[in-house]
Amino acid sequence: MTTTQNESIQATGAMKAQILSEALPYIQQFTGKTIVVKYGGAAMKDSNLKDQVIRDIVFMSCVGIRPVLVHGGGPEINTWLDKLGIEPQFKNGLRVTDAPTMDVVEMVLVGRVNKEIVSLINQEGGSAVGLCGKDGHLITARPADQEGIGFVGEVTSVDTRILEALVNAGHIPVVSSVAADETGQAYNINADTVAGEIAAALGAEKLILLTDTAGILRDYKDRSTLIPRLDISEARKLIDEGVVSGGMIPKVNCCVRSLAQGVRAAHILDGRMPHSLLLETFTDSGIGSMIVASGFTK
Repeated sequence: MTTTQNESIQATGAMKAQILSEALPYIQQFTGKTIVVKYGGAAMKDSNLKDQVIRDIVFMSCVGIRPVLVHGGGPEINTWLDKLGIEPQFKNGLRVTDAPTMDVVEMVLVGRVNKEIVSLINQEGGSAVGLCGKDGHLITARPADQEGIGFVGEVTSVDTRILEALVNAGHIPVVSSVAADETGQAYNINADTVAGEIAAALGAEKLILLTDTAGILRDYKDRSTLIPRLDISEARKLIDEGVVSGGMIPKVNCCVRSLAQGVRAAHILDGRMPHSLLLETFTDSGIGSMIVASGFTK
């Protein structure tokens, strides 16, 4: 081995040691705390990214954090609608969900996507249990306040008993965003909304939304304009000013709502970046945007 090769190995080792040392205070701070992660977008479609997200979740569990994973599955729903000859339709950014589409949504999210994630977590050494909003009365739904979108729902209430029983027993709950109303009618609910409401109901330390953007950008075309940290009032001001627009508005509103209900910090980060969950949670700089209530530092 040449001197240069040896120096390179030593430098790499020193960098790894520094990263592990930097992670220690965060591991100590978050041990025993609940972190709710919403998983979707490109990180769900790319097999390499999927593996990394799964490993990050298992890592969190292994160091004493209590992760709860909430997922969507839009691309796979579209694939199965196409196979069945059903044309996907959207209105104001929401999937129009008539009865046949709702059947497909439930089949795909609850029967396929959820169980695949559970299986992947278990293969990595975690202990995952798959749920949807119907299980244990976890989520009670109501129709969304918008005409012409069918069985698209909102969250009326969250009963956390089944989640608490699972995390207390060392399991990782994996929740698909399908729930029912008091009559048993199934509804398709936005997964960001479900994650935010579950985080609030659990009194989570963090809500983390994995997205296909770097976070909140002052200029959406320029990644270097990322806003790494802001509070609730600043987030609302960015919406009013039009800096936060389009599909980012409901994500930011979801974060603000969860913070207003007691979640300590909400993060919007790029799920396309390898191990983004670990970088955001266990490093000093983080990689996405963190929205906080006043008085919270990390």
